[in-house]
Amino acid sequence: MAVYLKRRIAQEITDELDRKVRQTVEAILEDVKKRGERAVRELSEKYDKWSPPSFKLSRAELDAIVAKVSPKTISDIQFAQSQIRRFAEHQRAALKDIEVETLPGVRLGHKNIPVESVGCYVPGGRYPMVASAHMSIVTARTAGVSRIVACTPPNQGAPHPETIAAMVLGGADEICVLGGIQAIAAMGLGTETIKPVDMLCGPGNAYVAEAKRQLYGRVGIDLLAGPTEILVIADDSADVEMIATDLLGQAEHGPTSPAICITTSRSIAESLEKEIQRQLKVLPTADVAGVAWRDYGEIILVDSRDEAVKEADRVAAEHVEVLCKEPRYFLEKMRNYGALFLGPETNVSYGDKVIGTNHTLPTLGAARYTGGLWVGKFLKTCTYQEITPEAAVKVGEYCSRLCAIERFWGHKEQADLRLRRYGGQNVGLGAKKETTSAK
Repeated sequence: MAVYLKRRIAQEITDELDRKVRQTVEAILEDVKKRGERAVRELSEKYDKWSPPSFKLSRAELDAIVAKVSPKTISDIQFAQSQIRRFAEHQRAALKDIEVETLPGVRLGHKNIPVESVGCYVPGGRYPMVASAHMSIVTARTAGVSRIVACTPPNQGAPHPETIAAMVLGGADEICVLGGIQAIAAMGLGTETIKPVDMLCGPGNAYVAEAKRQLYGRVGIDLLAGPTEILVIADDSADVEMIATDLLGQAEHGPTSPAICITTSRSIAESLEKEIQRQLKVLPTADVAGVAWRDYGEIILVDSRDEAVKEADRVAAEHVEVLCKEPRYFLEKMRNYGALFLGPETNVSYGDKVIGTNHTLPTLGAARYTGGLWVGKFLKTCTYQEITPEAAVKVGEYCSRLCAIERFWGHKEQADLRLRRYGGQNVGLGAKKETTSAK
């Protein structure tokens, strides 16, 4: 039986916060629909103190900004992007177009067609998240997307050079210095200077996530992502310092980021809080991570690794680190997670920044029904069919009878027409007419 040594704040509190976010986003999207770029500019001035002549950077501006980035940083960005591109290429290669003959004369197939245009949001705010440019832009380009628009907010009153460099090196076609709901609205709805895209992707704060949710249907989205989450599963072989370090490393993302430990070790369960507090005294981002741990941190003691699997699948966390003797046991048994990090040698930071798997992952329990962003998210698997006259008759006979059961007479006539034309059968609403014309 799972025992909670520490629980997060009540769900009712976060539900009220979510309600306020929904209302704010709804009003802003409606304003952008009505007033276009004028509304976007006012929002940018209000929230980011940013109102350049054009939000979209010219080639000359891009060159000047990228020139500010050190060669070593450019090399580091290129290394990270090469890892992400390589893994995405392998994923893409696993997705095959198919065409099969399922019955004599019946050829069915599907093609994996890239989405034509994608808007990639790269968060800025307190942390300029350079890595998010790799995850969305590089992956979309590897999938074969034709037009990639990328938006990122200004950082300290100007474009963030390293983020812009990552966007350029990743292959974005249009780069805008624009943040928040206004960026999502501009890409999703379009403005006088930004043509709307077919799909939106990339992480962001609660307002960005809600803007994507409200625009879903008008455009596609990668997934609904809330505050980042980490779950550490630990047994008695784990190091409590490492557990605390990895929990706080994700908690620093924001004050609402859940950080959870499920452990079979009572010693770890009882000593973790003290180690967390020790590290918070020296962590430069303790002002954020400490609040996240206070409000959203959890320590759960379980009796066995089977119970740890059960609890972990219930949580369905975005990131799951397995600090146990046999980490691959959890790979075999677990079903609900965004990404697994197996063993103490790896960690979420590797996945977030450089190793090659994508860091845009499901949160808020969405791992129960979806994985994270990957090259397949940018592809539409579209089917087709082509059959011979003989096959049209064979399939048509079944179709005609099945349509009659459902009383879909127009559907039935589609089948019956083929039975008359290709099989010479006197069936359906047009049977007399067809027979007469044949004479």
